[in-house]
Amino acid sequence: MRVHVVSDVHGRADALALAGDGADAFVCLGDLVLFIDYDDHAKGIFAELFGAEHASTFIELRTQKRFDEAREFSRSMWATLEGDAGPYIEAAVRRQYKELFGAMPTPAYLTYGNVDIPRLWAESLRPGQRVLDGETVEIGGLRFGFVGGGLRTEYRTPYELDDEVFAAKVAAVGAVDVLCCHIPPAVPELLYDTVARRFERGSEAVLRAIRETQPRYALFGHVHQPLVRRTRIGRTECVNVGHFRARGVPYVLEF
Repeated sequence: MRVHVVSDVHGRADALALAGDGADAFVCLGDLVLFIDYDDHAKGIFAELFGAEHASTFIELRTQKRFDEAREFSRSMWATLEGDAGPYIEAAVRRQYKELFGAMPTPAYLTYGNVDIPRLWAESLRPGQRVLDGETVEIGGLRFGFVGGGLRTEYRTPYELDDEVFAAKVAAVGAVDVLCCHIPPAVPELLYDTVARRFERGSEAVLRAIRETQPRYALFGHVHQPLVRRTRIGRTECVNVGHFRARGVPYVLEF
């Protein structure tokens, strides 16, 4: 059995269309949307609406962790548009989702990332694309569990959850062979982004589940340039499946 796994797609519809080649099944761990691009400031929803120069200013403020200033700058940009920000964001997200789900291989098993907007997924899903969040499914004789979204941060991305809500989803999944999450377990070397030079939030609940149930694999994304991409916790192989927007190739799981 060959399963291709991706995370942090962030708009890469071109590579997504090829990511299932040779696979029996395809798994996506979320973050389909590209709101801002830290590598190419001309890309993403913010730049589409306000231009690359203003996107660069916003990115610089966030990179410097000047979050209050970044939010104030963002508010000043949205104030230049007619009406509320929501319809503009949702229209742009819908356009991205339509393209991405149209390109995504099938059969596909998906969960949400922290920058995704779950209520908009159903509009673009195609037959053979199944969303799971706090749920399990059998793929090739192994039990896969899926936990989507992220935890609360200063970035205030769309699908961030309280710790207890996230932990309840982990508990609902229970013991599985392959644990698939958007965010990593709370292991420092898996959480440190070497380019952004900061720690992202990981999940203590996921770490406990790995220690207690020992799945064969724990797969995740979220941290784009981690200090280490894989480690072992007991018998569990923990793997960051990669920043798909940058790499353009899936992680291959064979069993």
